[in-house]
Amino acid sequence: MKPQRHKEEIWLALEIGNSRLHWALFLGETLYSAWDTDYLPESAIQQLAECQTLNDLLEKIFPQGESLTNTLPLCPLLVASVVPSQTAIWQTYPNTHVITLDQVPLKGVYPTLGIDRALALWGAGKTWGFPMLVIDAGTALTFTAADANECLVGGAILPGLGLQFATLGQQTGQLPLVDARNFASLPPRFALNTTEAIQSGVIYTILAGIKDFIEAWLQLFPDGKIAIKGGDRTLLLNYLQVLYPEIADSLIVEPNLIFLGMREIVMGNK
Repeated sequence: MKPQRHKEEIWLALEIGNSRLHWALFLGETLYSAWDTDYLPESAIQQLAECQTLNDLLEKIFPQGESLTNTLPLCPLLVASVVPSQTAIWQTYPNTHVITLDQVPLKGVYPTLGIDRALALWGAGKTWGFPMLVIDAGTALTFTAADANECLVGGAILPGLGLQFATLGQQTGQLPLVDARNFASLPPRFALNTTEAIQSGVIYTILAGIKDFIEAWLQLFPDGKIAIKGGDRTLLLNYLQVLYPEIADSLIVEPNLIFLGMREIVMGNK
């Protein structure tokens, strides 16, 4: 990597999700690179806090094979987190700024709205315009929407694909644990074995739910836009393309919506 920007413009973003850490390196307003890592133990974060340069830090958290070619000083770390225990650990890292819900300019938010949902919605709306509905296909499958006045319409939360499969496998006596990543194509709707029956039940009801929410959204806001993010987005998009191609083709696919929201907050504070 060869970022050639003034040091004050470089900043690091960290989204602490339910399952993983999501990182982004920004050069001013430009999202230069984004990647994921597993959670880090507190001892590893303490080691990161001892890094003297951005190069040292990125060598420990950046995907292998890439590094900075010019030495740069440490930069601010902007954190958005839905895991309070992780938030507390990362606040021990120097020059950390935690983005809170009151910093997101969305109108009409309620106090327990997840910062991830608020930032993704704000990022999508400011990038592509409001009204905006954001579908996050992550550990939880969420719907979050705002109208043309940038006011929260509301949303919904349900267990995501992996969580539904895991619950059936772990909370029942005889049903197997099914891994969503092991099948790329749609299962038969009326299955003749247990594994495919679980696949059918979870996948077709999730797809029907997504379709229903999108249709209800477009009835409320015919000119509304819809963006999708999250680790299961590609899998769900492939399924939607088979069953409801018009819906699939209408979706804005952007995995970095939360980082776009964080950028809006950071740039708005300058």
